[in-house]
Amino acid sequence: MPSTVLTQENRAQLAQQMQDDVWVVACLCAAWCDVCTAYRPGFDELAAQHPDKLFVWVDIEDRADLVGDFDVENFPTLLIQRGDDVLFYGTTLPDQHVAHRLVTAHAGKSDVELKAETQNSTEHRQWQEERNLRQALRS
Repeated sequence: MPSTVLTQENRAQLAQQMQDDVWVVACLCAAWCDVCTAYRPGFDELAAQHPDKLFVWVDIEDRADLVGDFDVENFPTLLIQRGDDVLFYGTTLPDQHVAHRLVTAHAGKSDVELKAETQNSTEHRQWQEERNLRQALRS
């Protein structure tokens, strides 16, 4: 199953799917980015390997009206979130195996470990307010 592309039409549906502790893995990209274009098939394959998680492809330039001003330094940028807890936000190598390791490492942690991670640094605390995709889609 491929990732879901964020559109104006499916914004509310995606926000609804992100209820409770659903795991969300979002790739923030841009249509003009050749690296993102090359990475997309691997991201979709990763989505097929993790059918219990919601994989979302977000064009941050075309969909800035939906997600706000997410600060992206380079592509691809991954966001891993469970419920309202943003667990990872950052540029990764355009390699699905790297993303797979990130996803499985976070999914293997206990609730206590995950909650502690959201507060373990100033940067992680900022993610909770500034990088929360679920909240951005509800706005």
